[in-house]
Amino acid sequence: MLVLIFGIVIFPAGYMVYSSTRRISQAGTNVEGVGLENFGTVFSDPNLPRVLLNTVVWVVVVVTLTVLLSLALANFLNKPFPGRTLVRMAVVVPWAASVVMTTTVFYYGLDRDYGIINKFMVDIGLMDSPYGFTKNVVSALAAAIVVGVFVSLPFTTYTLLAGFQAIPADALEAAKMDGAGPARTFFSVVLPQLRGALAVAVLINIINVFNNLPILRIMTGSIPGYSADTLMTYIFKVLQFDRRLDIASALSVVNFAVVLVIVAVYVKVVKPMKEV
Repeated sequence: MLVLIFGIVIFPAGYMVYSSTRRISQAGTNVEGVGLENFGTVFSDPNLPRVLLNTVVWVVVVVTLTVLLSLALANFLNKPFPGRTLVRMAVVVPWAASVVMTTTVFYYGLDRDYGIINKFMVDIGLMDSPYGFTKNVVSALAAAIVVGVFVSLPFTTYTLLAGFQAIPADALEAAKMDGAGPARTFFSVVLPQLRGALAVAVLINIINVFNNLPILRIMTGSIPGYSADTLMTYIFKVLQFDRRLDIASALSVVNFAVVLVIVAVYVKVVKPMKEV
């Protein structure tokens, strides 16, 4: 396991840091060491503030909506009702399917000329005419957020459902005997018991959403420039179109550092492993 971790995590990360301090030609030749010059180029890039803002909006909105919807869905799936097993199985489907495939279905469904989602919204009167959702920065990011929430719901829902099922029945019975209503029971008894599951679900979602490339690459890929990019898609464009491995490596180091800081602050503040 240690050899595997070194081979696919530690060594590539170390080589990324090394590459960020070199000048590398477009042909991939390691020319010379430049120290922190690549980072100076990254932080002086006029596109960086917009890219960082898009990243913050993307992560905060997707994680918040995912956790709130998953909390409601897990609470519903925890209650007995006819067909519960089938519904639980259906919730897993977006998680089992390929993210690229799911996003591609949404992308073509939202197409202005032949998208079935566009046509449906026109047919039911939500829109007067088809709209190019993936051709505009705001609507493309909004569509990407919808897909991001859709594919994140299964894991988060099942994590919280496990937390719901671990709540002792006698604690709920005691709250009922003390006269606590449903709202008071949820916020005073259930939610504190979900602390561990909720903290882990939020943390993993932050990491996954922050580092997500396929959804944004597909949904915002047709928009020119960098106005719809997050850090991940920006790194991809610098590497693919500009062929600047050194600058892309520096951006990747910045991306890794930002994730590391977010995780460290979250763990310090929330203390996910702390006992209830």
